[in-house]
Amino acid sequence: MKIMLLCSAFNGLSQRVWAELRAAGHPVRVQLAGEPTAMCAAVADHQPDLILCPFLRERVPARIWRTHRTIIIHPGPPGDRGSSSLDWAILDGEREWGVTALQAVEEMDAGPIWAHRTFPIDPAEPPRKSSLYSGPVADAAVELVSEILVKAADPAFVPTPLARYPDVPGRLRPTMRQPDREFSWSDPTAAILRRIRAADGSPGVRTTLAGTAVSVFDAHRGPALPGRAGDILRRRHGAVLVRTGDAALWIGHVRRAGREALKLPATIALHDRLAHVPVAPANGREIGYRRIGPVGVLSFAFHNGAMSTRQCERLTAALRAAVEQDTRVLVLRGGETFANGIHLNVIDAAPRPEIEAWRNIQAIDDVCRQIITCTGQLVVASVGGNAGAGGVMLALGADRVLARTGVMLNPHYRTMGLYGSEYWTYVLPRRVGAHQAESLVGRCEPVDVVEAVRIGLVDEALPGPPAAFEEAVLEYAARLATHADHPTLLEHKRAVRAADERRRPLDAYRAEELALMHRDIFDDRRGFAAARHAFVTKRPRSSSRDTRLMPSSMPRPGPAAA
Repeated sequence: MKIMLLCSAFNGLSQRVWAELRAAGHPVRVQLAGEPTAMCAAVADHQPDLILCPFLRERVPARIWRTHRTIIIHPGPPGDRGSSSLDWAILDGEREWGVTALQAVEEMDAGPIWAHRTFPIDPAEPPRKSSLYSGPVADAAVELVSEILVKAADPAFVPTPLARYPDVPGRLRPTMRQPDREFSWSDPTAAILRRIRAADGSPGVRTTLAGTAVSVFDAHRGPALPGRAGDILRRRHGAVLVRTGDAALWIGHVRRAGREALKLPATIALHDRLAHVPVAPANGREIGYRRIGPVGVLSFAFHNGAMSTRQCERLTAALRAAVEQDTRVLVLRGGETFANGIHLNVIDAAPRPEIEAWRNIQAIDDVCRQIITCTGQLVVASVGGNAGAGGVMLALGADRVLARTGVMLNPHYRTMGLYGSEYWTYVLPRRVGAHQAESLVGRCEPVDVVEAVRIGLVDEALPGPPAAFEEAVLEYAARLATHADHPTLLEHKRAVRAADERRRPLDAYRAEELALMHRDIFDDRRGFAAARHAFVTKRPRSSSRDTRLMPSSMPRPGPAAA
């Protein structure tokens, strides 16, 4: 079946659907939504049997849906309509939500229903909108696509009109505006947390901090310290602790008001307002370590997977401490997004972006070197969320790479105008071979976990939601640590590392990569500055947007605090 994906961006969900369809043997073309005439021309050129819209903000032109079956994947239960479905679901504390596949008609989200799925939401701890979308919503959407294909191949299938659908739980909801998101810092912590997470990662919630108009993101519960509501009480590792009506919240990221303002770690965005704010003791919010018998677990949860210079320096220090422990296996556990490499937002906001980029790439190289050279323990990378660019290469430095089913990997740099570092010229070929390595970084296409296991990029795929995945990784690590062959495996690792070092030192890989990166960063030979700025500001690189981009030439969804 010839299929077209019509989407506003080739994001994580669109990539998953694309990979699933290709794996099933369907010819797939990706068309970015944009100017209606261009969209219609692309459909006329491709003549798809079916059009799927896994992530679409724009209205589908009538000329398309009247002539081609066009199925919208809507992030809400049957009957739910509107562009702010997940925002309202989180804000209203819904205990169950869903995803619906419906046919495009004149009225948005009101077409006949092909299929739907539901999933629970924890009412006690509101999820971030972005994590809800990339987790349960994406999982349900991929299931729906499989069902849609079966039904589309059945000439007798007729979708059910919304008016005749039984027990419709949803309703038309307006687009959520900033007045709907408003809060006072004197409100209860739980209420503020829910509002911020309903707008995270976009568009954030407007408020005032330190007398400055900002939008806030990345909120976590903090200790109840004395102070007035709205006061910044402490700062730590990029975040600020803000007093609420009954406790406090850590605010990790902030965007100051203004057209060119970027979402940045709060202490960077408010650097001129925090001179007298004391530094809090270490709290393990971003980086933490715990020991479970013979297994050490080093967790790092960086917002949207972006790793700034300072975060990389702290992670390197944590790795040094972890490898000095007498554990037998070290698990590297990323956050909701495993890692996406250097922090483009922080780089772009720096007074000298090229200097900050150079510092950042060397700092993340230090992280990767610490992983590669750990010969006292076996290292397991636990990839429970999507990863891109240097984040993929960081994981490949481990001895075993385990990834959660549904995760998408983008092991490439060139769409951002960079050659790449993180010792990729060492860790990638040793897993997949030189030819496959060059193909992966050159094609610039996403790789799903099934394909990653097939080509050797990942050792094993484990199913289930994030908590179950992490538990399975711990069980795997415990078996590895207590296995009778552990000493032999460790000795083999040391021998291979020593042989590799004699053949070509790690410093040689790094020097060659950084020589080319130096040209990309300081000479801007591949357009890194323009690509970076377009990415962080979410604007096209030029006024003429190419709406016929295939995945091999699309910008990847990392590595920035998007």
